Amino acid sequence: MVIVFLLVTVSVLVAGNWYLWRRLFRDTTRAPGAVRRAGAALIAGGWLLAVGALVAERAGAPFWLQRTLAWPGFLWLALSMYLLLALLAGEAVRPLLRRLLERRDRARTPAAAGARQPEPIPTGAPPAQPEAAGTPDEPGTAQGTDGTAGTRSAEATEGARPPAPAAPSRRLFVSRVVVGAAAAAAVGTVGYGSYGVLRGPRVKRVTVPLAKLPRGAHGFRIAVVSDIHLGPVLGRGFAQKVVDTINSTQPDLIAVVGDLVDGSVKDLGPAAAPLAELRARHGAYFVTGNHEYFSGAEQWVEEVRRLGLRPLENDRTELPFFDLAGVNDVAGESEGQGPDFGRALGDRDTARACVLLAHQPVQIHDAVEHGVDLQLSGHTHGGQLWPGSLLASAANPTVAGLERYGDTQLYVSRGAGAWGPPTRVGAPSDITVVELASRRA
Repeated sequence: MVIVFLLVTVSVLVAGNWYLWRRLFRDTTRAPGAVRRAGAALIAGGWLLAVGALVAERAGAPFWLQRTLAWPGFLWLALSMYLLLALLAGEAVRPLLRRLLERRDRARTPAAAGARQPEPIPTGAPPAQPEAAGTPDEPGTAQGTDGTAGTRSAEATEGARPPAPAAPSRRLFVSRVVVGAAAAAAVGTVGYGSYGVLRGPRVKRVTVPLAKLPRGAHGFRIAVVSDIHLGPVLGRGFAQKVVDTINSTQPDLIAVVGDLVDGSVKDLGPAAAPLAELRARHGAYFVTGNHEYFSGAEQWVEEVRRLGLRPLENDRTELPFFDLAGVNDVAGESEGQGPDFGRALGDRDTARACVLLAHQPVQIHDAVEHGVDLQLSGHTHGGQLWPGSLLASAANPTVAGLERYGDTQLYVSRGAGAWGPPTRVGAPSDITVVELASRRA
């Protein structure tokens, strides 16, 4: 099955890139040449950079190499995807544009033909006399020294002019128009989506009523941040923006629900340093995401503890008004550090409200079984790149926002950063302030 999946994936990628080259370069040029060869090199080189960036990140290559490959490689992934989508949408426009041009040409043809028709000669009129050569008053003539006229014919005059460039064919013109529009749409989409990530996440506010929450906790604010993804692209400056945004909300508690980093503590420790500035009355807490297990989860747990956050590794703490619990990500199972709901929730007082930090929304089913009132998650990025939300919805019970599962509510953040391309389309980044509401207030 793995071999079949790989073969299908490679076939789809090859077919998609051949289509890109054909529409972008072959169909917009008259004949084989430098432009087509340059187009093939551009597409092949973009994918080499993208694959290189992915492999370098997972293999722990030198960080300077990761950073060198990440920007062009990951941006090419996003750009090629939206070029493909825009060109596919252009297939519907091509026949319409061709028909429009055909109608225009047909409308012009009769008028042009009518303008070239000779004037009728009246019946009985004398035949036209040939024009006398050498008339001094006529333009285009010259009197020779022997009395003969040296008339330059119109044909000779035309032959002296450089030939006009041939107009592109209708098919070539349509291809260039569609490709130009597709390229502009793709570049604009990726550019705006990247700007949205780099400027930093915006604050989103959600009110969640909890039946067991005491009146004294009404209005308790939890700043939820997930999927920061510090790495070769998003570094210390981005971390500082996230920290400043969180602190500006003046939360009572901060919950960092996984996928903080994409790299080792050695490479990204300085980038994560601003997390030490997080401020909340009841502290900041952290649970692992799947990307921590690609990056050295144990080292990162110790690092965030050093920075002042409290890791909840299948653990919980009793706050004055409710229990706060956290479980490891399911990716930790491969290292014997998977989620343990029994350990985190098994012996708690079920009369108290419970808020659970769990990176992936799929963990909601275990949360329901253990009587959790609210689960806070991330992981999905809200799809990050439309139409990625369709794939995300197939793999997760909730892609973004608040939903109820029995007596348990699940809130999923779209995340603060981005993985792979530093780009978001249709899924803007956020830091969510969850305000708990007591029904007794």
